[in-house]
Amino acid sequence: MLQELRVENLLLIEQAQLRLAPGLNVLTGETGAGKTVLAHALDLLLGGRARPGIVRPGAGEAYVEGIFDLPAGVREQLGERLSADAEELVLARRVGADGRTRAYLGGRAATLAELREVASSLLAFYGQHEHRKLTLSGFQLEILDGVCAGEHTAVLRQCADSHAQAQRLQARMAQLRELSSARERELELLAYELAEIDALAPEEGEHERLLAARERLRRLDALCSAAGAAADALVGDAGEQPGAAQVAAGAAAGLDALAGVDPMLDALAERMRAVVIESQDLAGELRDYCERAGEAAFASSPEGEEGISQTGGDVSPSGDDALDTLEERLTAIERLARKHGGSVAAVLDYATHARARHRELAGAQDALAQTEEELGSARAVLHEHVLSLRSARQAAAAGFERSVREQLGALAMGEASFEVRLDEREPGPAGADTVEFLLAPNPGVPAGPLREIASGGELSRVMLAIMSVAGSQPHDATLIFDEVDAGIGGRTANVVGARLRELGEHRQVLCITHLPQIASLAARHFSIVKDTHAEPTLANVVQLSEREVVSELVRMLGADSDDTVARRHARDLRRAA
Repeated sequence: MLQELRVENLLLIEQAQLRLAPGLNVLTGETGAGKTVLAHALDLLLGGRARPGIVRPGAGEAYVEGIFDLPAGVREQLGERLSADAEELVLARRVGADGRTRAYLGGRAATLAELREVASSLLAFYGQHEHRKLTLSGFQLEILDGVCAGEHTAVLRQCADSHAQAQRLQARMAQLRELSSARERELELLAYELAEIDALAPEEGEHERLLAARERLRRLDALCSAAGAAADALVGDAGEQPGAAQVAAGAAAGLDALAGVDPMLDALAERMRAVVIESQDLAGELRDYCERAGEAAFASSPEGEEGISQTGGDVSPSGDDALDTLEERLTAIERLARKHGGSVAAVLDYATHARARHRELAGAQDALAQTEEELGSARAVLHEHVLSLRSARQAAAAGFERSVREQLGALAMGEASFEVRLDEREPGPAGADTVEFLLAPNPGVPAGPLREIASGGELSRVMLAIMSVAGSQPHDATLIFDEVDAGIGGRTANVVGARLRELGEHRQVLCITHLPQIASLAARHFSIVKDTHAEPTLANVVQLSEREVVSELVRMLGADSDDTVARRHARDLRRAA
């Protein structure tokens, strides 16, 4: 229930405070006094759009606040946003002169979506726009769903979840089909690139080793010449001057001739013999290096890294062929590196990812089949929910039609017929049904859709009849009717008022009206009066005493305040209430 409504600086209203009662509350006032301002204030609490220029001239902002009883469902919905001992809930909205708005829930800032979600559980607004809303199939479906019994609401949620799951799987299917169409071409490209990498089989660090090997091959003649000269220096050339090894051997022989005389010299002689042996061995290795110069270019490095002869390249161990083969492999590795990231490490990393992508593409057909199976299952579940919702709606439609016809009879439309037509459509979040409310205001006239058949006054009464039926369901929301009495009068106004009061027996109702027959039935009466002498014009809202209610009814009857007959009629209306 809405306990209190406060409005500040909203159009004509500078400040207003309405303390509503249980049952039927009415708001009246002369045309143009500002009754619709309060309707807009309530719409703002519902998260509605702030219209341009609604802030009272000269004010910095407009403010609307509603204080509500706190239903258990809303308390659970808000959870920790409310204190444990809270007994009421305050919704508020600020609208700045610049058009920017802020929303509040329980004294805390909130988004408009959050305000709208909570307010929809507390207020149900039926204004002139809602009359037109009644002609929309989607709104009619919501009304019919509202009178369905059992687990209908839970099935609606399950249907929405199933539809969302089917939509996700449908999108996944489209992606997989698109992937499948390009799959063969990409598979061929990946297979070619992987074969190219695997055939070359580059290794981490190989590029650097090849560069070093190429440098040795390019300077092979200089390397061999230096090694040969060094060997000649050690052992000499045949028929030429003896080398250092022979000279050292003669010196060692001279020392050996004095062996045993002086231990110190014996030690030095031992070292001389070692020099002779090392010189001869070194000379042999230098000669051997010259004979195997091609192999030496690819020999193991001092750090023990393996040479090119063990990296997968087919390199000849000597001559120009060796250099050509090495250049070819370097060129191939550098080409791959430029193609896949600039280094051998990048090539190897690309190969890893390419193999993973190849496996993914190769398995795309399996994924497509699996997703297609899952989609079939999701559609089957959705179909079950669709049938369940349709069955519940068909079961509820007959009783709903009967109840609405009874209400129309009480609203001076006893000869009108009312039907609910259900048609099938493509499944959606709310099932696969469309609803159309059909009305025949007079006998002998074929029933047609409300949007084509009902006049303004008839549409108001049809809405009230429907809400009387839908409103009989347990619900905590306050019903707000703005101009529900449009286009009616006389005896019809009496029965519309009676229906509004009956609604008020089960829930709180606020009706903005211009008919005295309806206003006379109110448990609490508010009037809005425009003060044109103020600058700018002011509109004041007051709660009327019993004496003031009678005077307001006289005004609404179109009589002068001193008209005794009209005053007696007004009192009769109150007594009849």
